[in-house]
Amino acid sequence: MIKFNNKEYSSSSEIFFDIFNDRLKLMIIWYLKNSTLRFKELFEYLQPITKKTLTIKLKELEQLNLIHRKAFADVPPKVEYSLTEYGNNLKPVIDEILIWSQTYAKTFGETISEDLK
Repeated sequence: MIKFNNKEYSSSSEIFFDIFNDRLKLMIIWYLKNSTLRFKELFEYLQPITKKTLTIKLKELEQLNLIHRKAFADVPPKVEYSLTEYGNNLKPVIDEILIWSQTYAKTFGETISEDLK
């Protein structure tokens, strides 16, 4: 039994599935894996999404120590997001998932246009 974030899990894999219980968290990490981004940039990349939903997902990832939020005392306010050390550890995992999805799509899907992002 593992206790994590005030929850009990029977295995560490359950922790992964609980953390990434929706596609948005993985997508945020994917966009941050190569660069630091501002809220507005993430918001544009993840359309359709509401600002409220993005804010919630970013806070969840920050609380899990997967992303870092850096606020600047500028006018207008500026906030940047980047991966933490633990977030960076997910890069090879995400790369492998993308390789798998490309192979899967080529095998079972129909190419309409190349990936734009």
